[in-house]
Amino acid sequence: MSRIAYVNGRYLRHAEAAVHIEDRGYQFADGIYEVCGLRDGRFMDEALHLQRLARSLSELRIAMPMPETALRHVLREVVRRNRISNGLVYIQVTRGVAPRDHPFPAIPVLPALVVTAKRLNAARIAAAVEKGVAVMTMPDIRWARRDIKSVALLPNILAKQAAREAGAYEAWLVDPEGFVTEGASTNAWIVDRDGRLITRLAGHDILNGVTRQVLLEAARAEGIEVVERPFTPDEARSAREAFISASSAIIIPVVRIDGQPVGNGEPGSLTLRLREAYRRVGRLT
Repeated sequence: MSRIAYVNGRYLRHAEAAVHIEDRGYQFADGIYEVCGLRDGRFMDEALHLQRLARSLSELRIAMPMPETALRHVLREVVRRNRISNGLVYIQVTRGVAPRDHPFPAIPVLPALVVTAKRLNAARIAAAVEKGVAVMTMPDIRWARRDIKSVALLPNILAKQAAREAGAYEAWLVDPEGFVTEGASTNAWIVDRDGRLITRLAGHDILNGVTRQVLLEAARAEGIEVVERPFTPDEARSAREAFISASSAIIIPVVRIDGQPVGNGEPGSLTLRLREAYRRVGRLT
């Protein structure tokens, strides 16, 4: 079956879907995106994803491409046409099509909307959860507004590629003060020797992941002490446990950082407990 994409009002075969060459997303990365997980045909934490979508658009002064009710219908139609039960739905909104010029278009244009869906490699995720993964640290060279889910991801791509070439699953980015901000495409967490869950406080320095938000709620529901503060790579390497979080996999244990084992070098018990707790707290619609 051919994959189907929604592009500016039309449902098209994925292989035929296209945007204009003067779309400002292509020319300037002038746009944002959002990714929502699907479980058993239902959207995971959809309301939080749509709230973050609206916030990112507002920060870049891009209008919503359509009312939220209509957008929810489009998301479900893309899922239906692709016959996906477990996977990811991508939403991308750009400022629209206009002659190439750095300032916003003098004459307002309609925002451009693309929605796609894909299945997840469940076996790959399960293997990563069972065995844990390695991460490596490197300098964070991204722009200062990481709280906006912008399509301008070149530093993230370079970091992710460097990690893969070094045999690591993810890169943990380190700010000029020597603290971990987050992963190239994930949020970063550690569990200290006293069993406290530590992750960086949400602000302009990191993307406030929807999965991150739900995991914080799940941790507190489980009676796990949560500390939102920066931590260093040295602290992470000496932690009892570590993990990464994202909509695509919820939680993946980290068992090595810069080649050094974390804890006993195996997925930690609190990490796996929190992964299960997410399922009880996450909202399906």
